[in-house]
Amino acid sequence: MSTTERRQKVVRSHPRLNLVQQCKLLDIHRSGLYYRPRSESMLNLKLMKEMDACFLEHPYYGAERMTDYLNLDLGYRVNVKRIRRLYKLMDLQTIYRKPRTTIRDPKSYKFPYLLKDLKIERPDQLWQTDITYIPMLQGFNVHERHNRCTQ
Repeated sequence: MSTTERRQKVVRSHPRLNLVQQCKLLDIHRSGLYYRPRSESMLNLKLMKEMDACFLEHPYYGAERMTDYLNLDLGYRVNVKRIRRLYKLMDLQTIYRKPRTTIRDPKSYKFPYLLKDLKIERPDQLWQTDITYIPMLQGFNVHERHNRCTQ
């Protein structure tokens, strides 16, 4: 059962249980009973209407371009943070071509695996290096670890 449903089960003038006892039984905070969610302001509703109309024609407009459109073309004075929040609220996602970084270029050189047929028979015949990035408070710290590949 969601928190909203549990809040709705509270009876303010219950003959036997006061509000504190009901809240304990329903496992909700008493302060949540007095909370009334605010709706969007009239300006935000106007902006959302304008954004929706523009987004239907230009689904590739991101938050920054939409901010420019609203400010420069329509004369509103809004910042990009408000537009990003409204994009999220309206569940709008910009349509654009994503980078195709995982598709390999067939013309690029494919490096062969040089150790495929090598038999490791003695210590110190083959060495390996690993670079590990460890997150630190002031940034990343690089640790280099050398391993001997022995059999």
